[in-house]
Amino acid sequence: METVETNAAPLPAGHYSQGIIHNGVVYVAGQLPIVPGSSDRTVGSMEQQTEQTLRNVEAVLKAAGSGLDKVLQMTLYVSDISLWGEVNLAYARVMGAHKPARAVVPVKELHYGYQIEIQAIAAL
Repeated sequence: METVETNAAPLPAGHYSQGIIHNGVVYVAGQLPIVPGSSDRTVGSMEQQTEQTLRNVEAVLKAAGSGLDKVLQMTLYVSDISLWGEVNLAYARVMGAHKPARAVVPVKELHYGYQIEIQAIAAL
């Protein structure tokens, strides 16, 4: 196993790695819509949060030698399922024609008041 670390995504604030590579697959830890290198935790629109979160996932994937086009599966944790339309708009815009397997899990609340967290599994 190999760990993945990049300053292009938020650095871990706990006991975990941004990503792990094992047997040709990269596992990306849950990412929040934190702007890397910024201490500002402003919560933007749902579309803004979704796009930033996907960009953070993408940064970890790139550091591992992968990319969004190689994602096999994503899990999206959303604090309010009524925001799903906005999430899906931003998700479709960023992901383009690529449609990995996906699960959406409604949750009560997320850190810093954010409304989305995304984790991913991708091929190298």
